[in-house]
Amino acid sequence: MTTIHVFDPALCCSTGVCGVDVDQELVGFSADVDWAKQNGAQIERFNLAQQPLAFAENPLVKAFLERSGAEALPLILVDGEVALAGRYPHRTELARWIGITQAEEKQQSGCCSGSSCC
Repeated sequence: MTTIHVFDPALCCSTGVCGVDVDQELVGFSADVDWAKQNGAQIERFNLAQQPLAFAENPLVKAFLERSGAEALPLILVDGEVALAGRYPHRTELARWIGITQAEEKQQSGCCSGSSCC
């Protein structure tokens, strides 16, 4: 099973989807994380403001922060290796990392997209 660790910048809450001025990128990413978890993904998120030890105790993450700084977050690790930095992954990237093809995704979600249906 693929494990995805997301090292978020300092956010107001665990997802960053709170308050009156919500970042729409975080809204979309939170929905994609929920979708991926429903499809069997193991995803864990770490917030720099709330879980700084998770950043300090991971040698790869610690070195990344020392080299690039907190402004380079988020950092995404897939099975312990850097997969993405500086932005959140799109749903297609999450699907690839957890091994779900688009056909499986359409079949599992039961919905149609665009002008074509399942």
